[in-house]
Amino acid sequence: MQRYFIELSYDGTPYHGWQIQLNATTVQEYLDSALTVYFRQPVSTLGCGRTDTGVHASQFFAHFDLQTEAEQSEATGIPASKCPDPLRSVNGINALLPYQIAVKRVFEVANTAHARFDATARAYHYHIHFHKNPFKLNRSWFHKGELDMDAMNRAASILLAHTDFSCFSKSHTQTFTNNCKITEAFFEEMEDGALRFTIRADRFLRNMVRAIVGTLIRIGKNELNLAEFEQIIKSKNRSNAGQSVPACGLYLVNVIYPFVK
Repeated sequence: MQRYFIELSYDGTPYHGWQIQLNATTVQEYLDSALTVYFRQPVSTLGCGRTDTGVHASQFFAHFDLQTEAEQSEATGIPASKCPDPLRSVNGINALLPYQIAVKRVFEVANTAHARFDATARAYHYHIHFHKNPFKLNRSWFHKGELDMDAMNRAASILLAHTDFSCFSKSHTQTFTNNCKITEAFFEEMEDGALRFTIRADRFLRNMVRAIVGTLIRIGKNELNLAEFEQIIKSKNRSNAGQSVPACGLYLVNVIYPFVK
């Protein structure tokens, strides 16, 4: 068997997240089906993370294993020269996928490489706009009313001084630790007046980014001050933090591996 990484992007609007689940349409379900058809053997992927319903990804990685050409030829009787070449498979796989899912590349990795556990950093963007715009439907969160971006950035900088983010984690999740090392967290104004929040860390908890943004929004509306924001972090209590913002504005934009350029 040979292990491969696949890089893709997707519009999460029509899907119930990345991970396969019963009675729901997911990105992984479509990808596994397309890979199985294209390579003429059962294929099961494992993703770099688990995006929720409606969340998008401009960069997402998964790994999967394939029989080598010799192994497949022996098992099926198909000449090795006629077996699909994984390194030249992008167009063929894309032809089998819905338009909302796009494969960028497929490449060989060591058989011990792991899409989830070998990632050393991930980054997300969250988009907020303030004027009704039909072209941003399901792509950005429409917020009515102004926000104090400077105050939100002062609060966001506090995140870098902490590691336990239990207060921003979805309750009752199965995780070995709620510690994360955040290295970037800031808002910036875009050309059209919209805001984009960037956050980068070694790992993220379930629902963490949306909960952080929801709490920072309270800062921007002058409903919380900086001391109260830091106390929420120290409390480690999800009920003290703000509501999670909608999924439509959230994008996984970068996943870093030491062996991937």
